[in-house]
This record gives sequence, structure tokens and C-alpha cells, in this order.
Amino acid sequence: MATQFKIAQPVEYYKKFLEQDVRPDGRELGEVRPTVLSVGSISSADGSALVKLGNTTVVCGIKAELTTPKSESPEHGFLVPNVDLPPLCSPKFKPGPPCEQAQAACVFMDKLVKNSNCIDLQTLCIEKGKYVWVLYCDLMCLDYDGNLLDACVVALLAALRNLLLPTVTVNEESGLAEADLEKTVSLVLQHQPVATSFSIFKNSVLLVDPTVEEESLSSGSITVVTLQDGSLCMINKPGGSCVADSALSDCISRSTLRTKEVCRLIEDSLHSLDR
Repeated sequence: MATQFKIAQPVEYYKKFLEQDVRPDGRELGEVRPTVLSVGSISSADGSALVKLGNTTVVCGIKAELTTPKSESPEHGFLVPNVDLPPLCSPKFKPGPPCEQAQAACVFMDKLVKNSNCIDLQTLCIEKGKYVWVLYCDLMCLDYDGNLLDACVVALLAALRNLLLPTVTVNEESGLAEADLEKTVSLVLQHQPVATSFSIFKNSVLLVDPTVEEESLSSGSITVVTLQDGSLCMINKPGGSCVADSALSDCISRSTLRTKEVCRLIEDSLHSLDR
């Protein structure tokens, strides 16, 4: 009977659980699914990380290349995030051009990098007006079960922390860049942004870390990004139901706690890699 009720009336089925402040998967409303992180998982990349958030799995690989800077910012390098949702991660995604959700995720990641100032792009400069680093950050979803943005942010942040750039010098005679692959340097992050997403139900109930089923039944979503020092970085709300001020304050508080948890997880993963 429960299975039939869920199929026939999925929203009412969820409401029965939410009235008891619990979700069908057994989690509390503000409980995040278990998060597993592995850094340095792609040997051919300059920096990489794999994140498993519940059943949602995202891998990030970073490749660094030398390029010519823009004339208006000759001392700034580039960071180019790209999110891919291939058919292998879920039947809802089809082969062909990037879907709307993948494009929206790319825009979100680009805004997050710029708004958080996580990287001082001047540190990616080798020689003003001539050589700078461009970091291609490719994020691929291997298994999709909701909350793509949170998983992508953790994967990107961990991969950047894992990134090693070769030492580059410019030959005075030829003017060409010469890389020493034996001598590498880590990328220094100014800030560590972490995203926390919520699904909004019609009765104004907020569910943190929604599954794909919860996302499909919700009346809206909101993603809060905070930094490791507790400051608010940005809020992303692509339409949907309104959120009361008190509920928004609660989202920010939960996001702050989640940021601390993720930063500790990344540190632990990096330390285990060093050992």
C-alpha cells in the first residue's frame, strides 16, 4: 500500500513524513547525506578530486596550460569551470549539447569563483602581458541523485587544494617559457567557498541536501554559499517559492556549519594523501 500511495500521490506521501519532521530515507530535515572525498584520484591531471554525496558522485580534474592574458588584464590568469552531465550518470540526461541544468551549473560555478575571490588570479601570472596560467576545471557527474551544485563545489575546492603547478621561467634569449616538471608549487587559496542547497516544499519546509526525487517534488530551491570564516558569499535562488526571512537566516546558519565540516573533510583527505 505504501508503494502504491507513493506512486499515485508522491507529494502527499512526502507530506506524511514531513509532518513528523523526518524524510522517507530516514534523514532529519536538516541532515546531510554522508560525504566521501578522495583527492589525487586522476594521475594524468594536475589536480583532481572525487566526491560522493549520498549517491551523487562528481569527479573534478584540473589541467593547467600556459596562454596569453587579455590585454585589459595582462597580469591575470584564468580559471574555467565546466560541468558535464553525461547520459551515464542518469537516464534523464541525453547525448548531445549540454543540457540546461549543466549550463546553469557552469554559470553558478563561474559566479562562485568570481564572487568568493578564492584565487588571486595575479598569482597565475608568469610574465606580465605574455604568459599566464589557465586552469581548465572539468567537473563530470558519474552518478546523479540530486544536489549537483554542492557536490561540484566540494570537488572543485578539493581539486584546487590538490593542484600542483610546475615552476616556469622565461628564457631571456628566446623569450619562450620553460617548465620544470620536477619542481612544483601548490596553489594558494584566499578563501574556501562551500555551497549548501535546500529544496522548498509548498508548506515552506526546507530540506537540506535534497535527493533527485525531493528536487522533482519541491516548489523551489535555494543555494547558500559561505566562506570558511563564516561570512556570506552568495545566495542562488532560481525562482520558485518565496523563503521567509527567518527561514533564510536558518539556511545561512546551516550553511556556515556545513562549510566547517567540508573544510575539515578536505584537510583530512589532504593529510591522508601526504601520509
